[in-house]
Amino acid sequence: MTQPAGFAPVLFKARKDPEIVEVPDTWCLTLSGVGAPESPAFQQAVEALYGLAYTLKFQQKAAGQDFKVPPLEGLWWSEPPEAFARTPREEWRWQLLIRMPEGITAEQVAATRGQAAAKKKNPRILDVAFERFAGGTAAQVLHVGPFSEEGPVIERLHAFIAAQGYRLRGRHHEVYLSDFRRTPPEKLKTILRQPVEPAA
Repeated sequence: MTQPAGFAPVLFKARKDPEIVEVPDTWCLTLSGVGAPESPAFQQAVEALYGLAYTLKFQQKAAGQDFKVPPLEGLWWSEPPEAFARTPREEWRWQLLIRMPEGITAEQVAATRGQAAAKKKNPRILDVAFERFAGGTAAQVLHVGPFSEEGPVIERLHAFIAAQGYRLRGRHHEVYLSDFRRTPPEKLKTILRQPVEPAA
């Protein structure tokens, strides 16, 4: 995909070799839930975020301030966090987000929610929050292929983090550069990002 204007390039660009980056804070539309990625609840959440994001885009376009809607992102975890690998998919916790340009305000989002929910017939749009999403130091790598083949890439990323003198901080973060609703699994491009902090 082309780089969305007005956003730091690091947000949507990564290499196939792990690297340490500084991720800026941004405003985001966010929605949280529990369940497998293939569950109806997850799919409804994805459609809700896109529905509100594109409604805001068209409003901005009419005002002469059009922007490209950035890719969907997801944070994944379990309770307790260290049990994620053993947790059934239907019990996975997630927070989905779509970053918004600085010109979007909380007042605008609040005024648009009801309009978008009625038009898209998706009640979860009413649950979408508008939050400042914290960035900071992170390690990341580009994965090309099915989500089911992420495991070895994540292990390589974690080994890189330890070798660089860092430890994991926060939740596993994925940036979906491809629309997984329309892209063949073998062609999916996903940034795997892990917040980190100094180990010592």
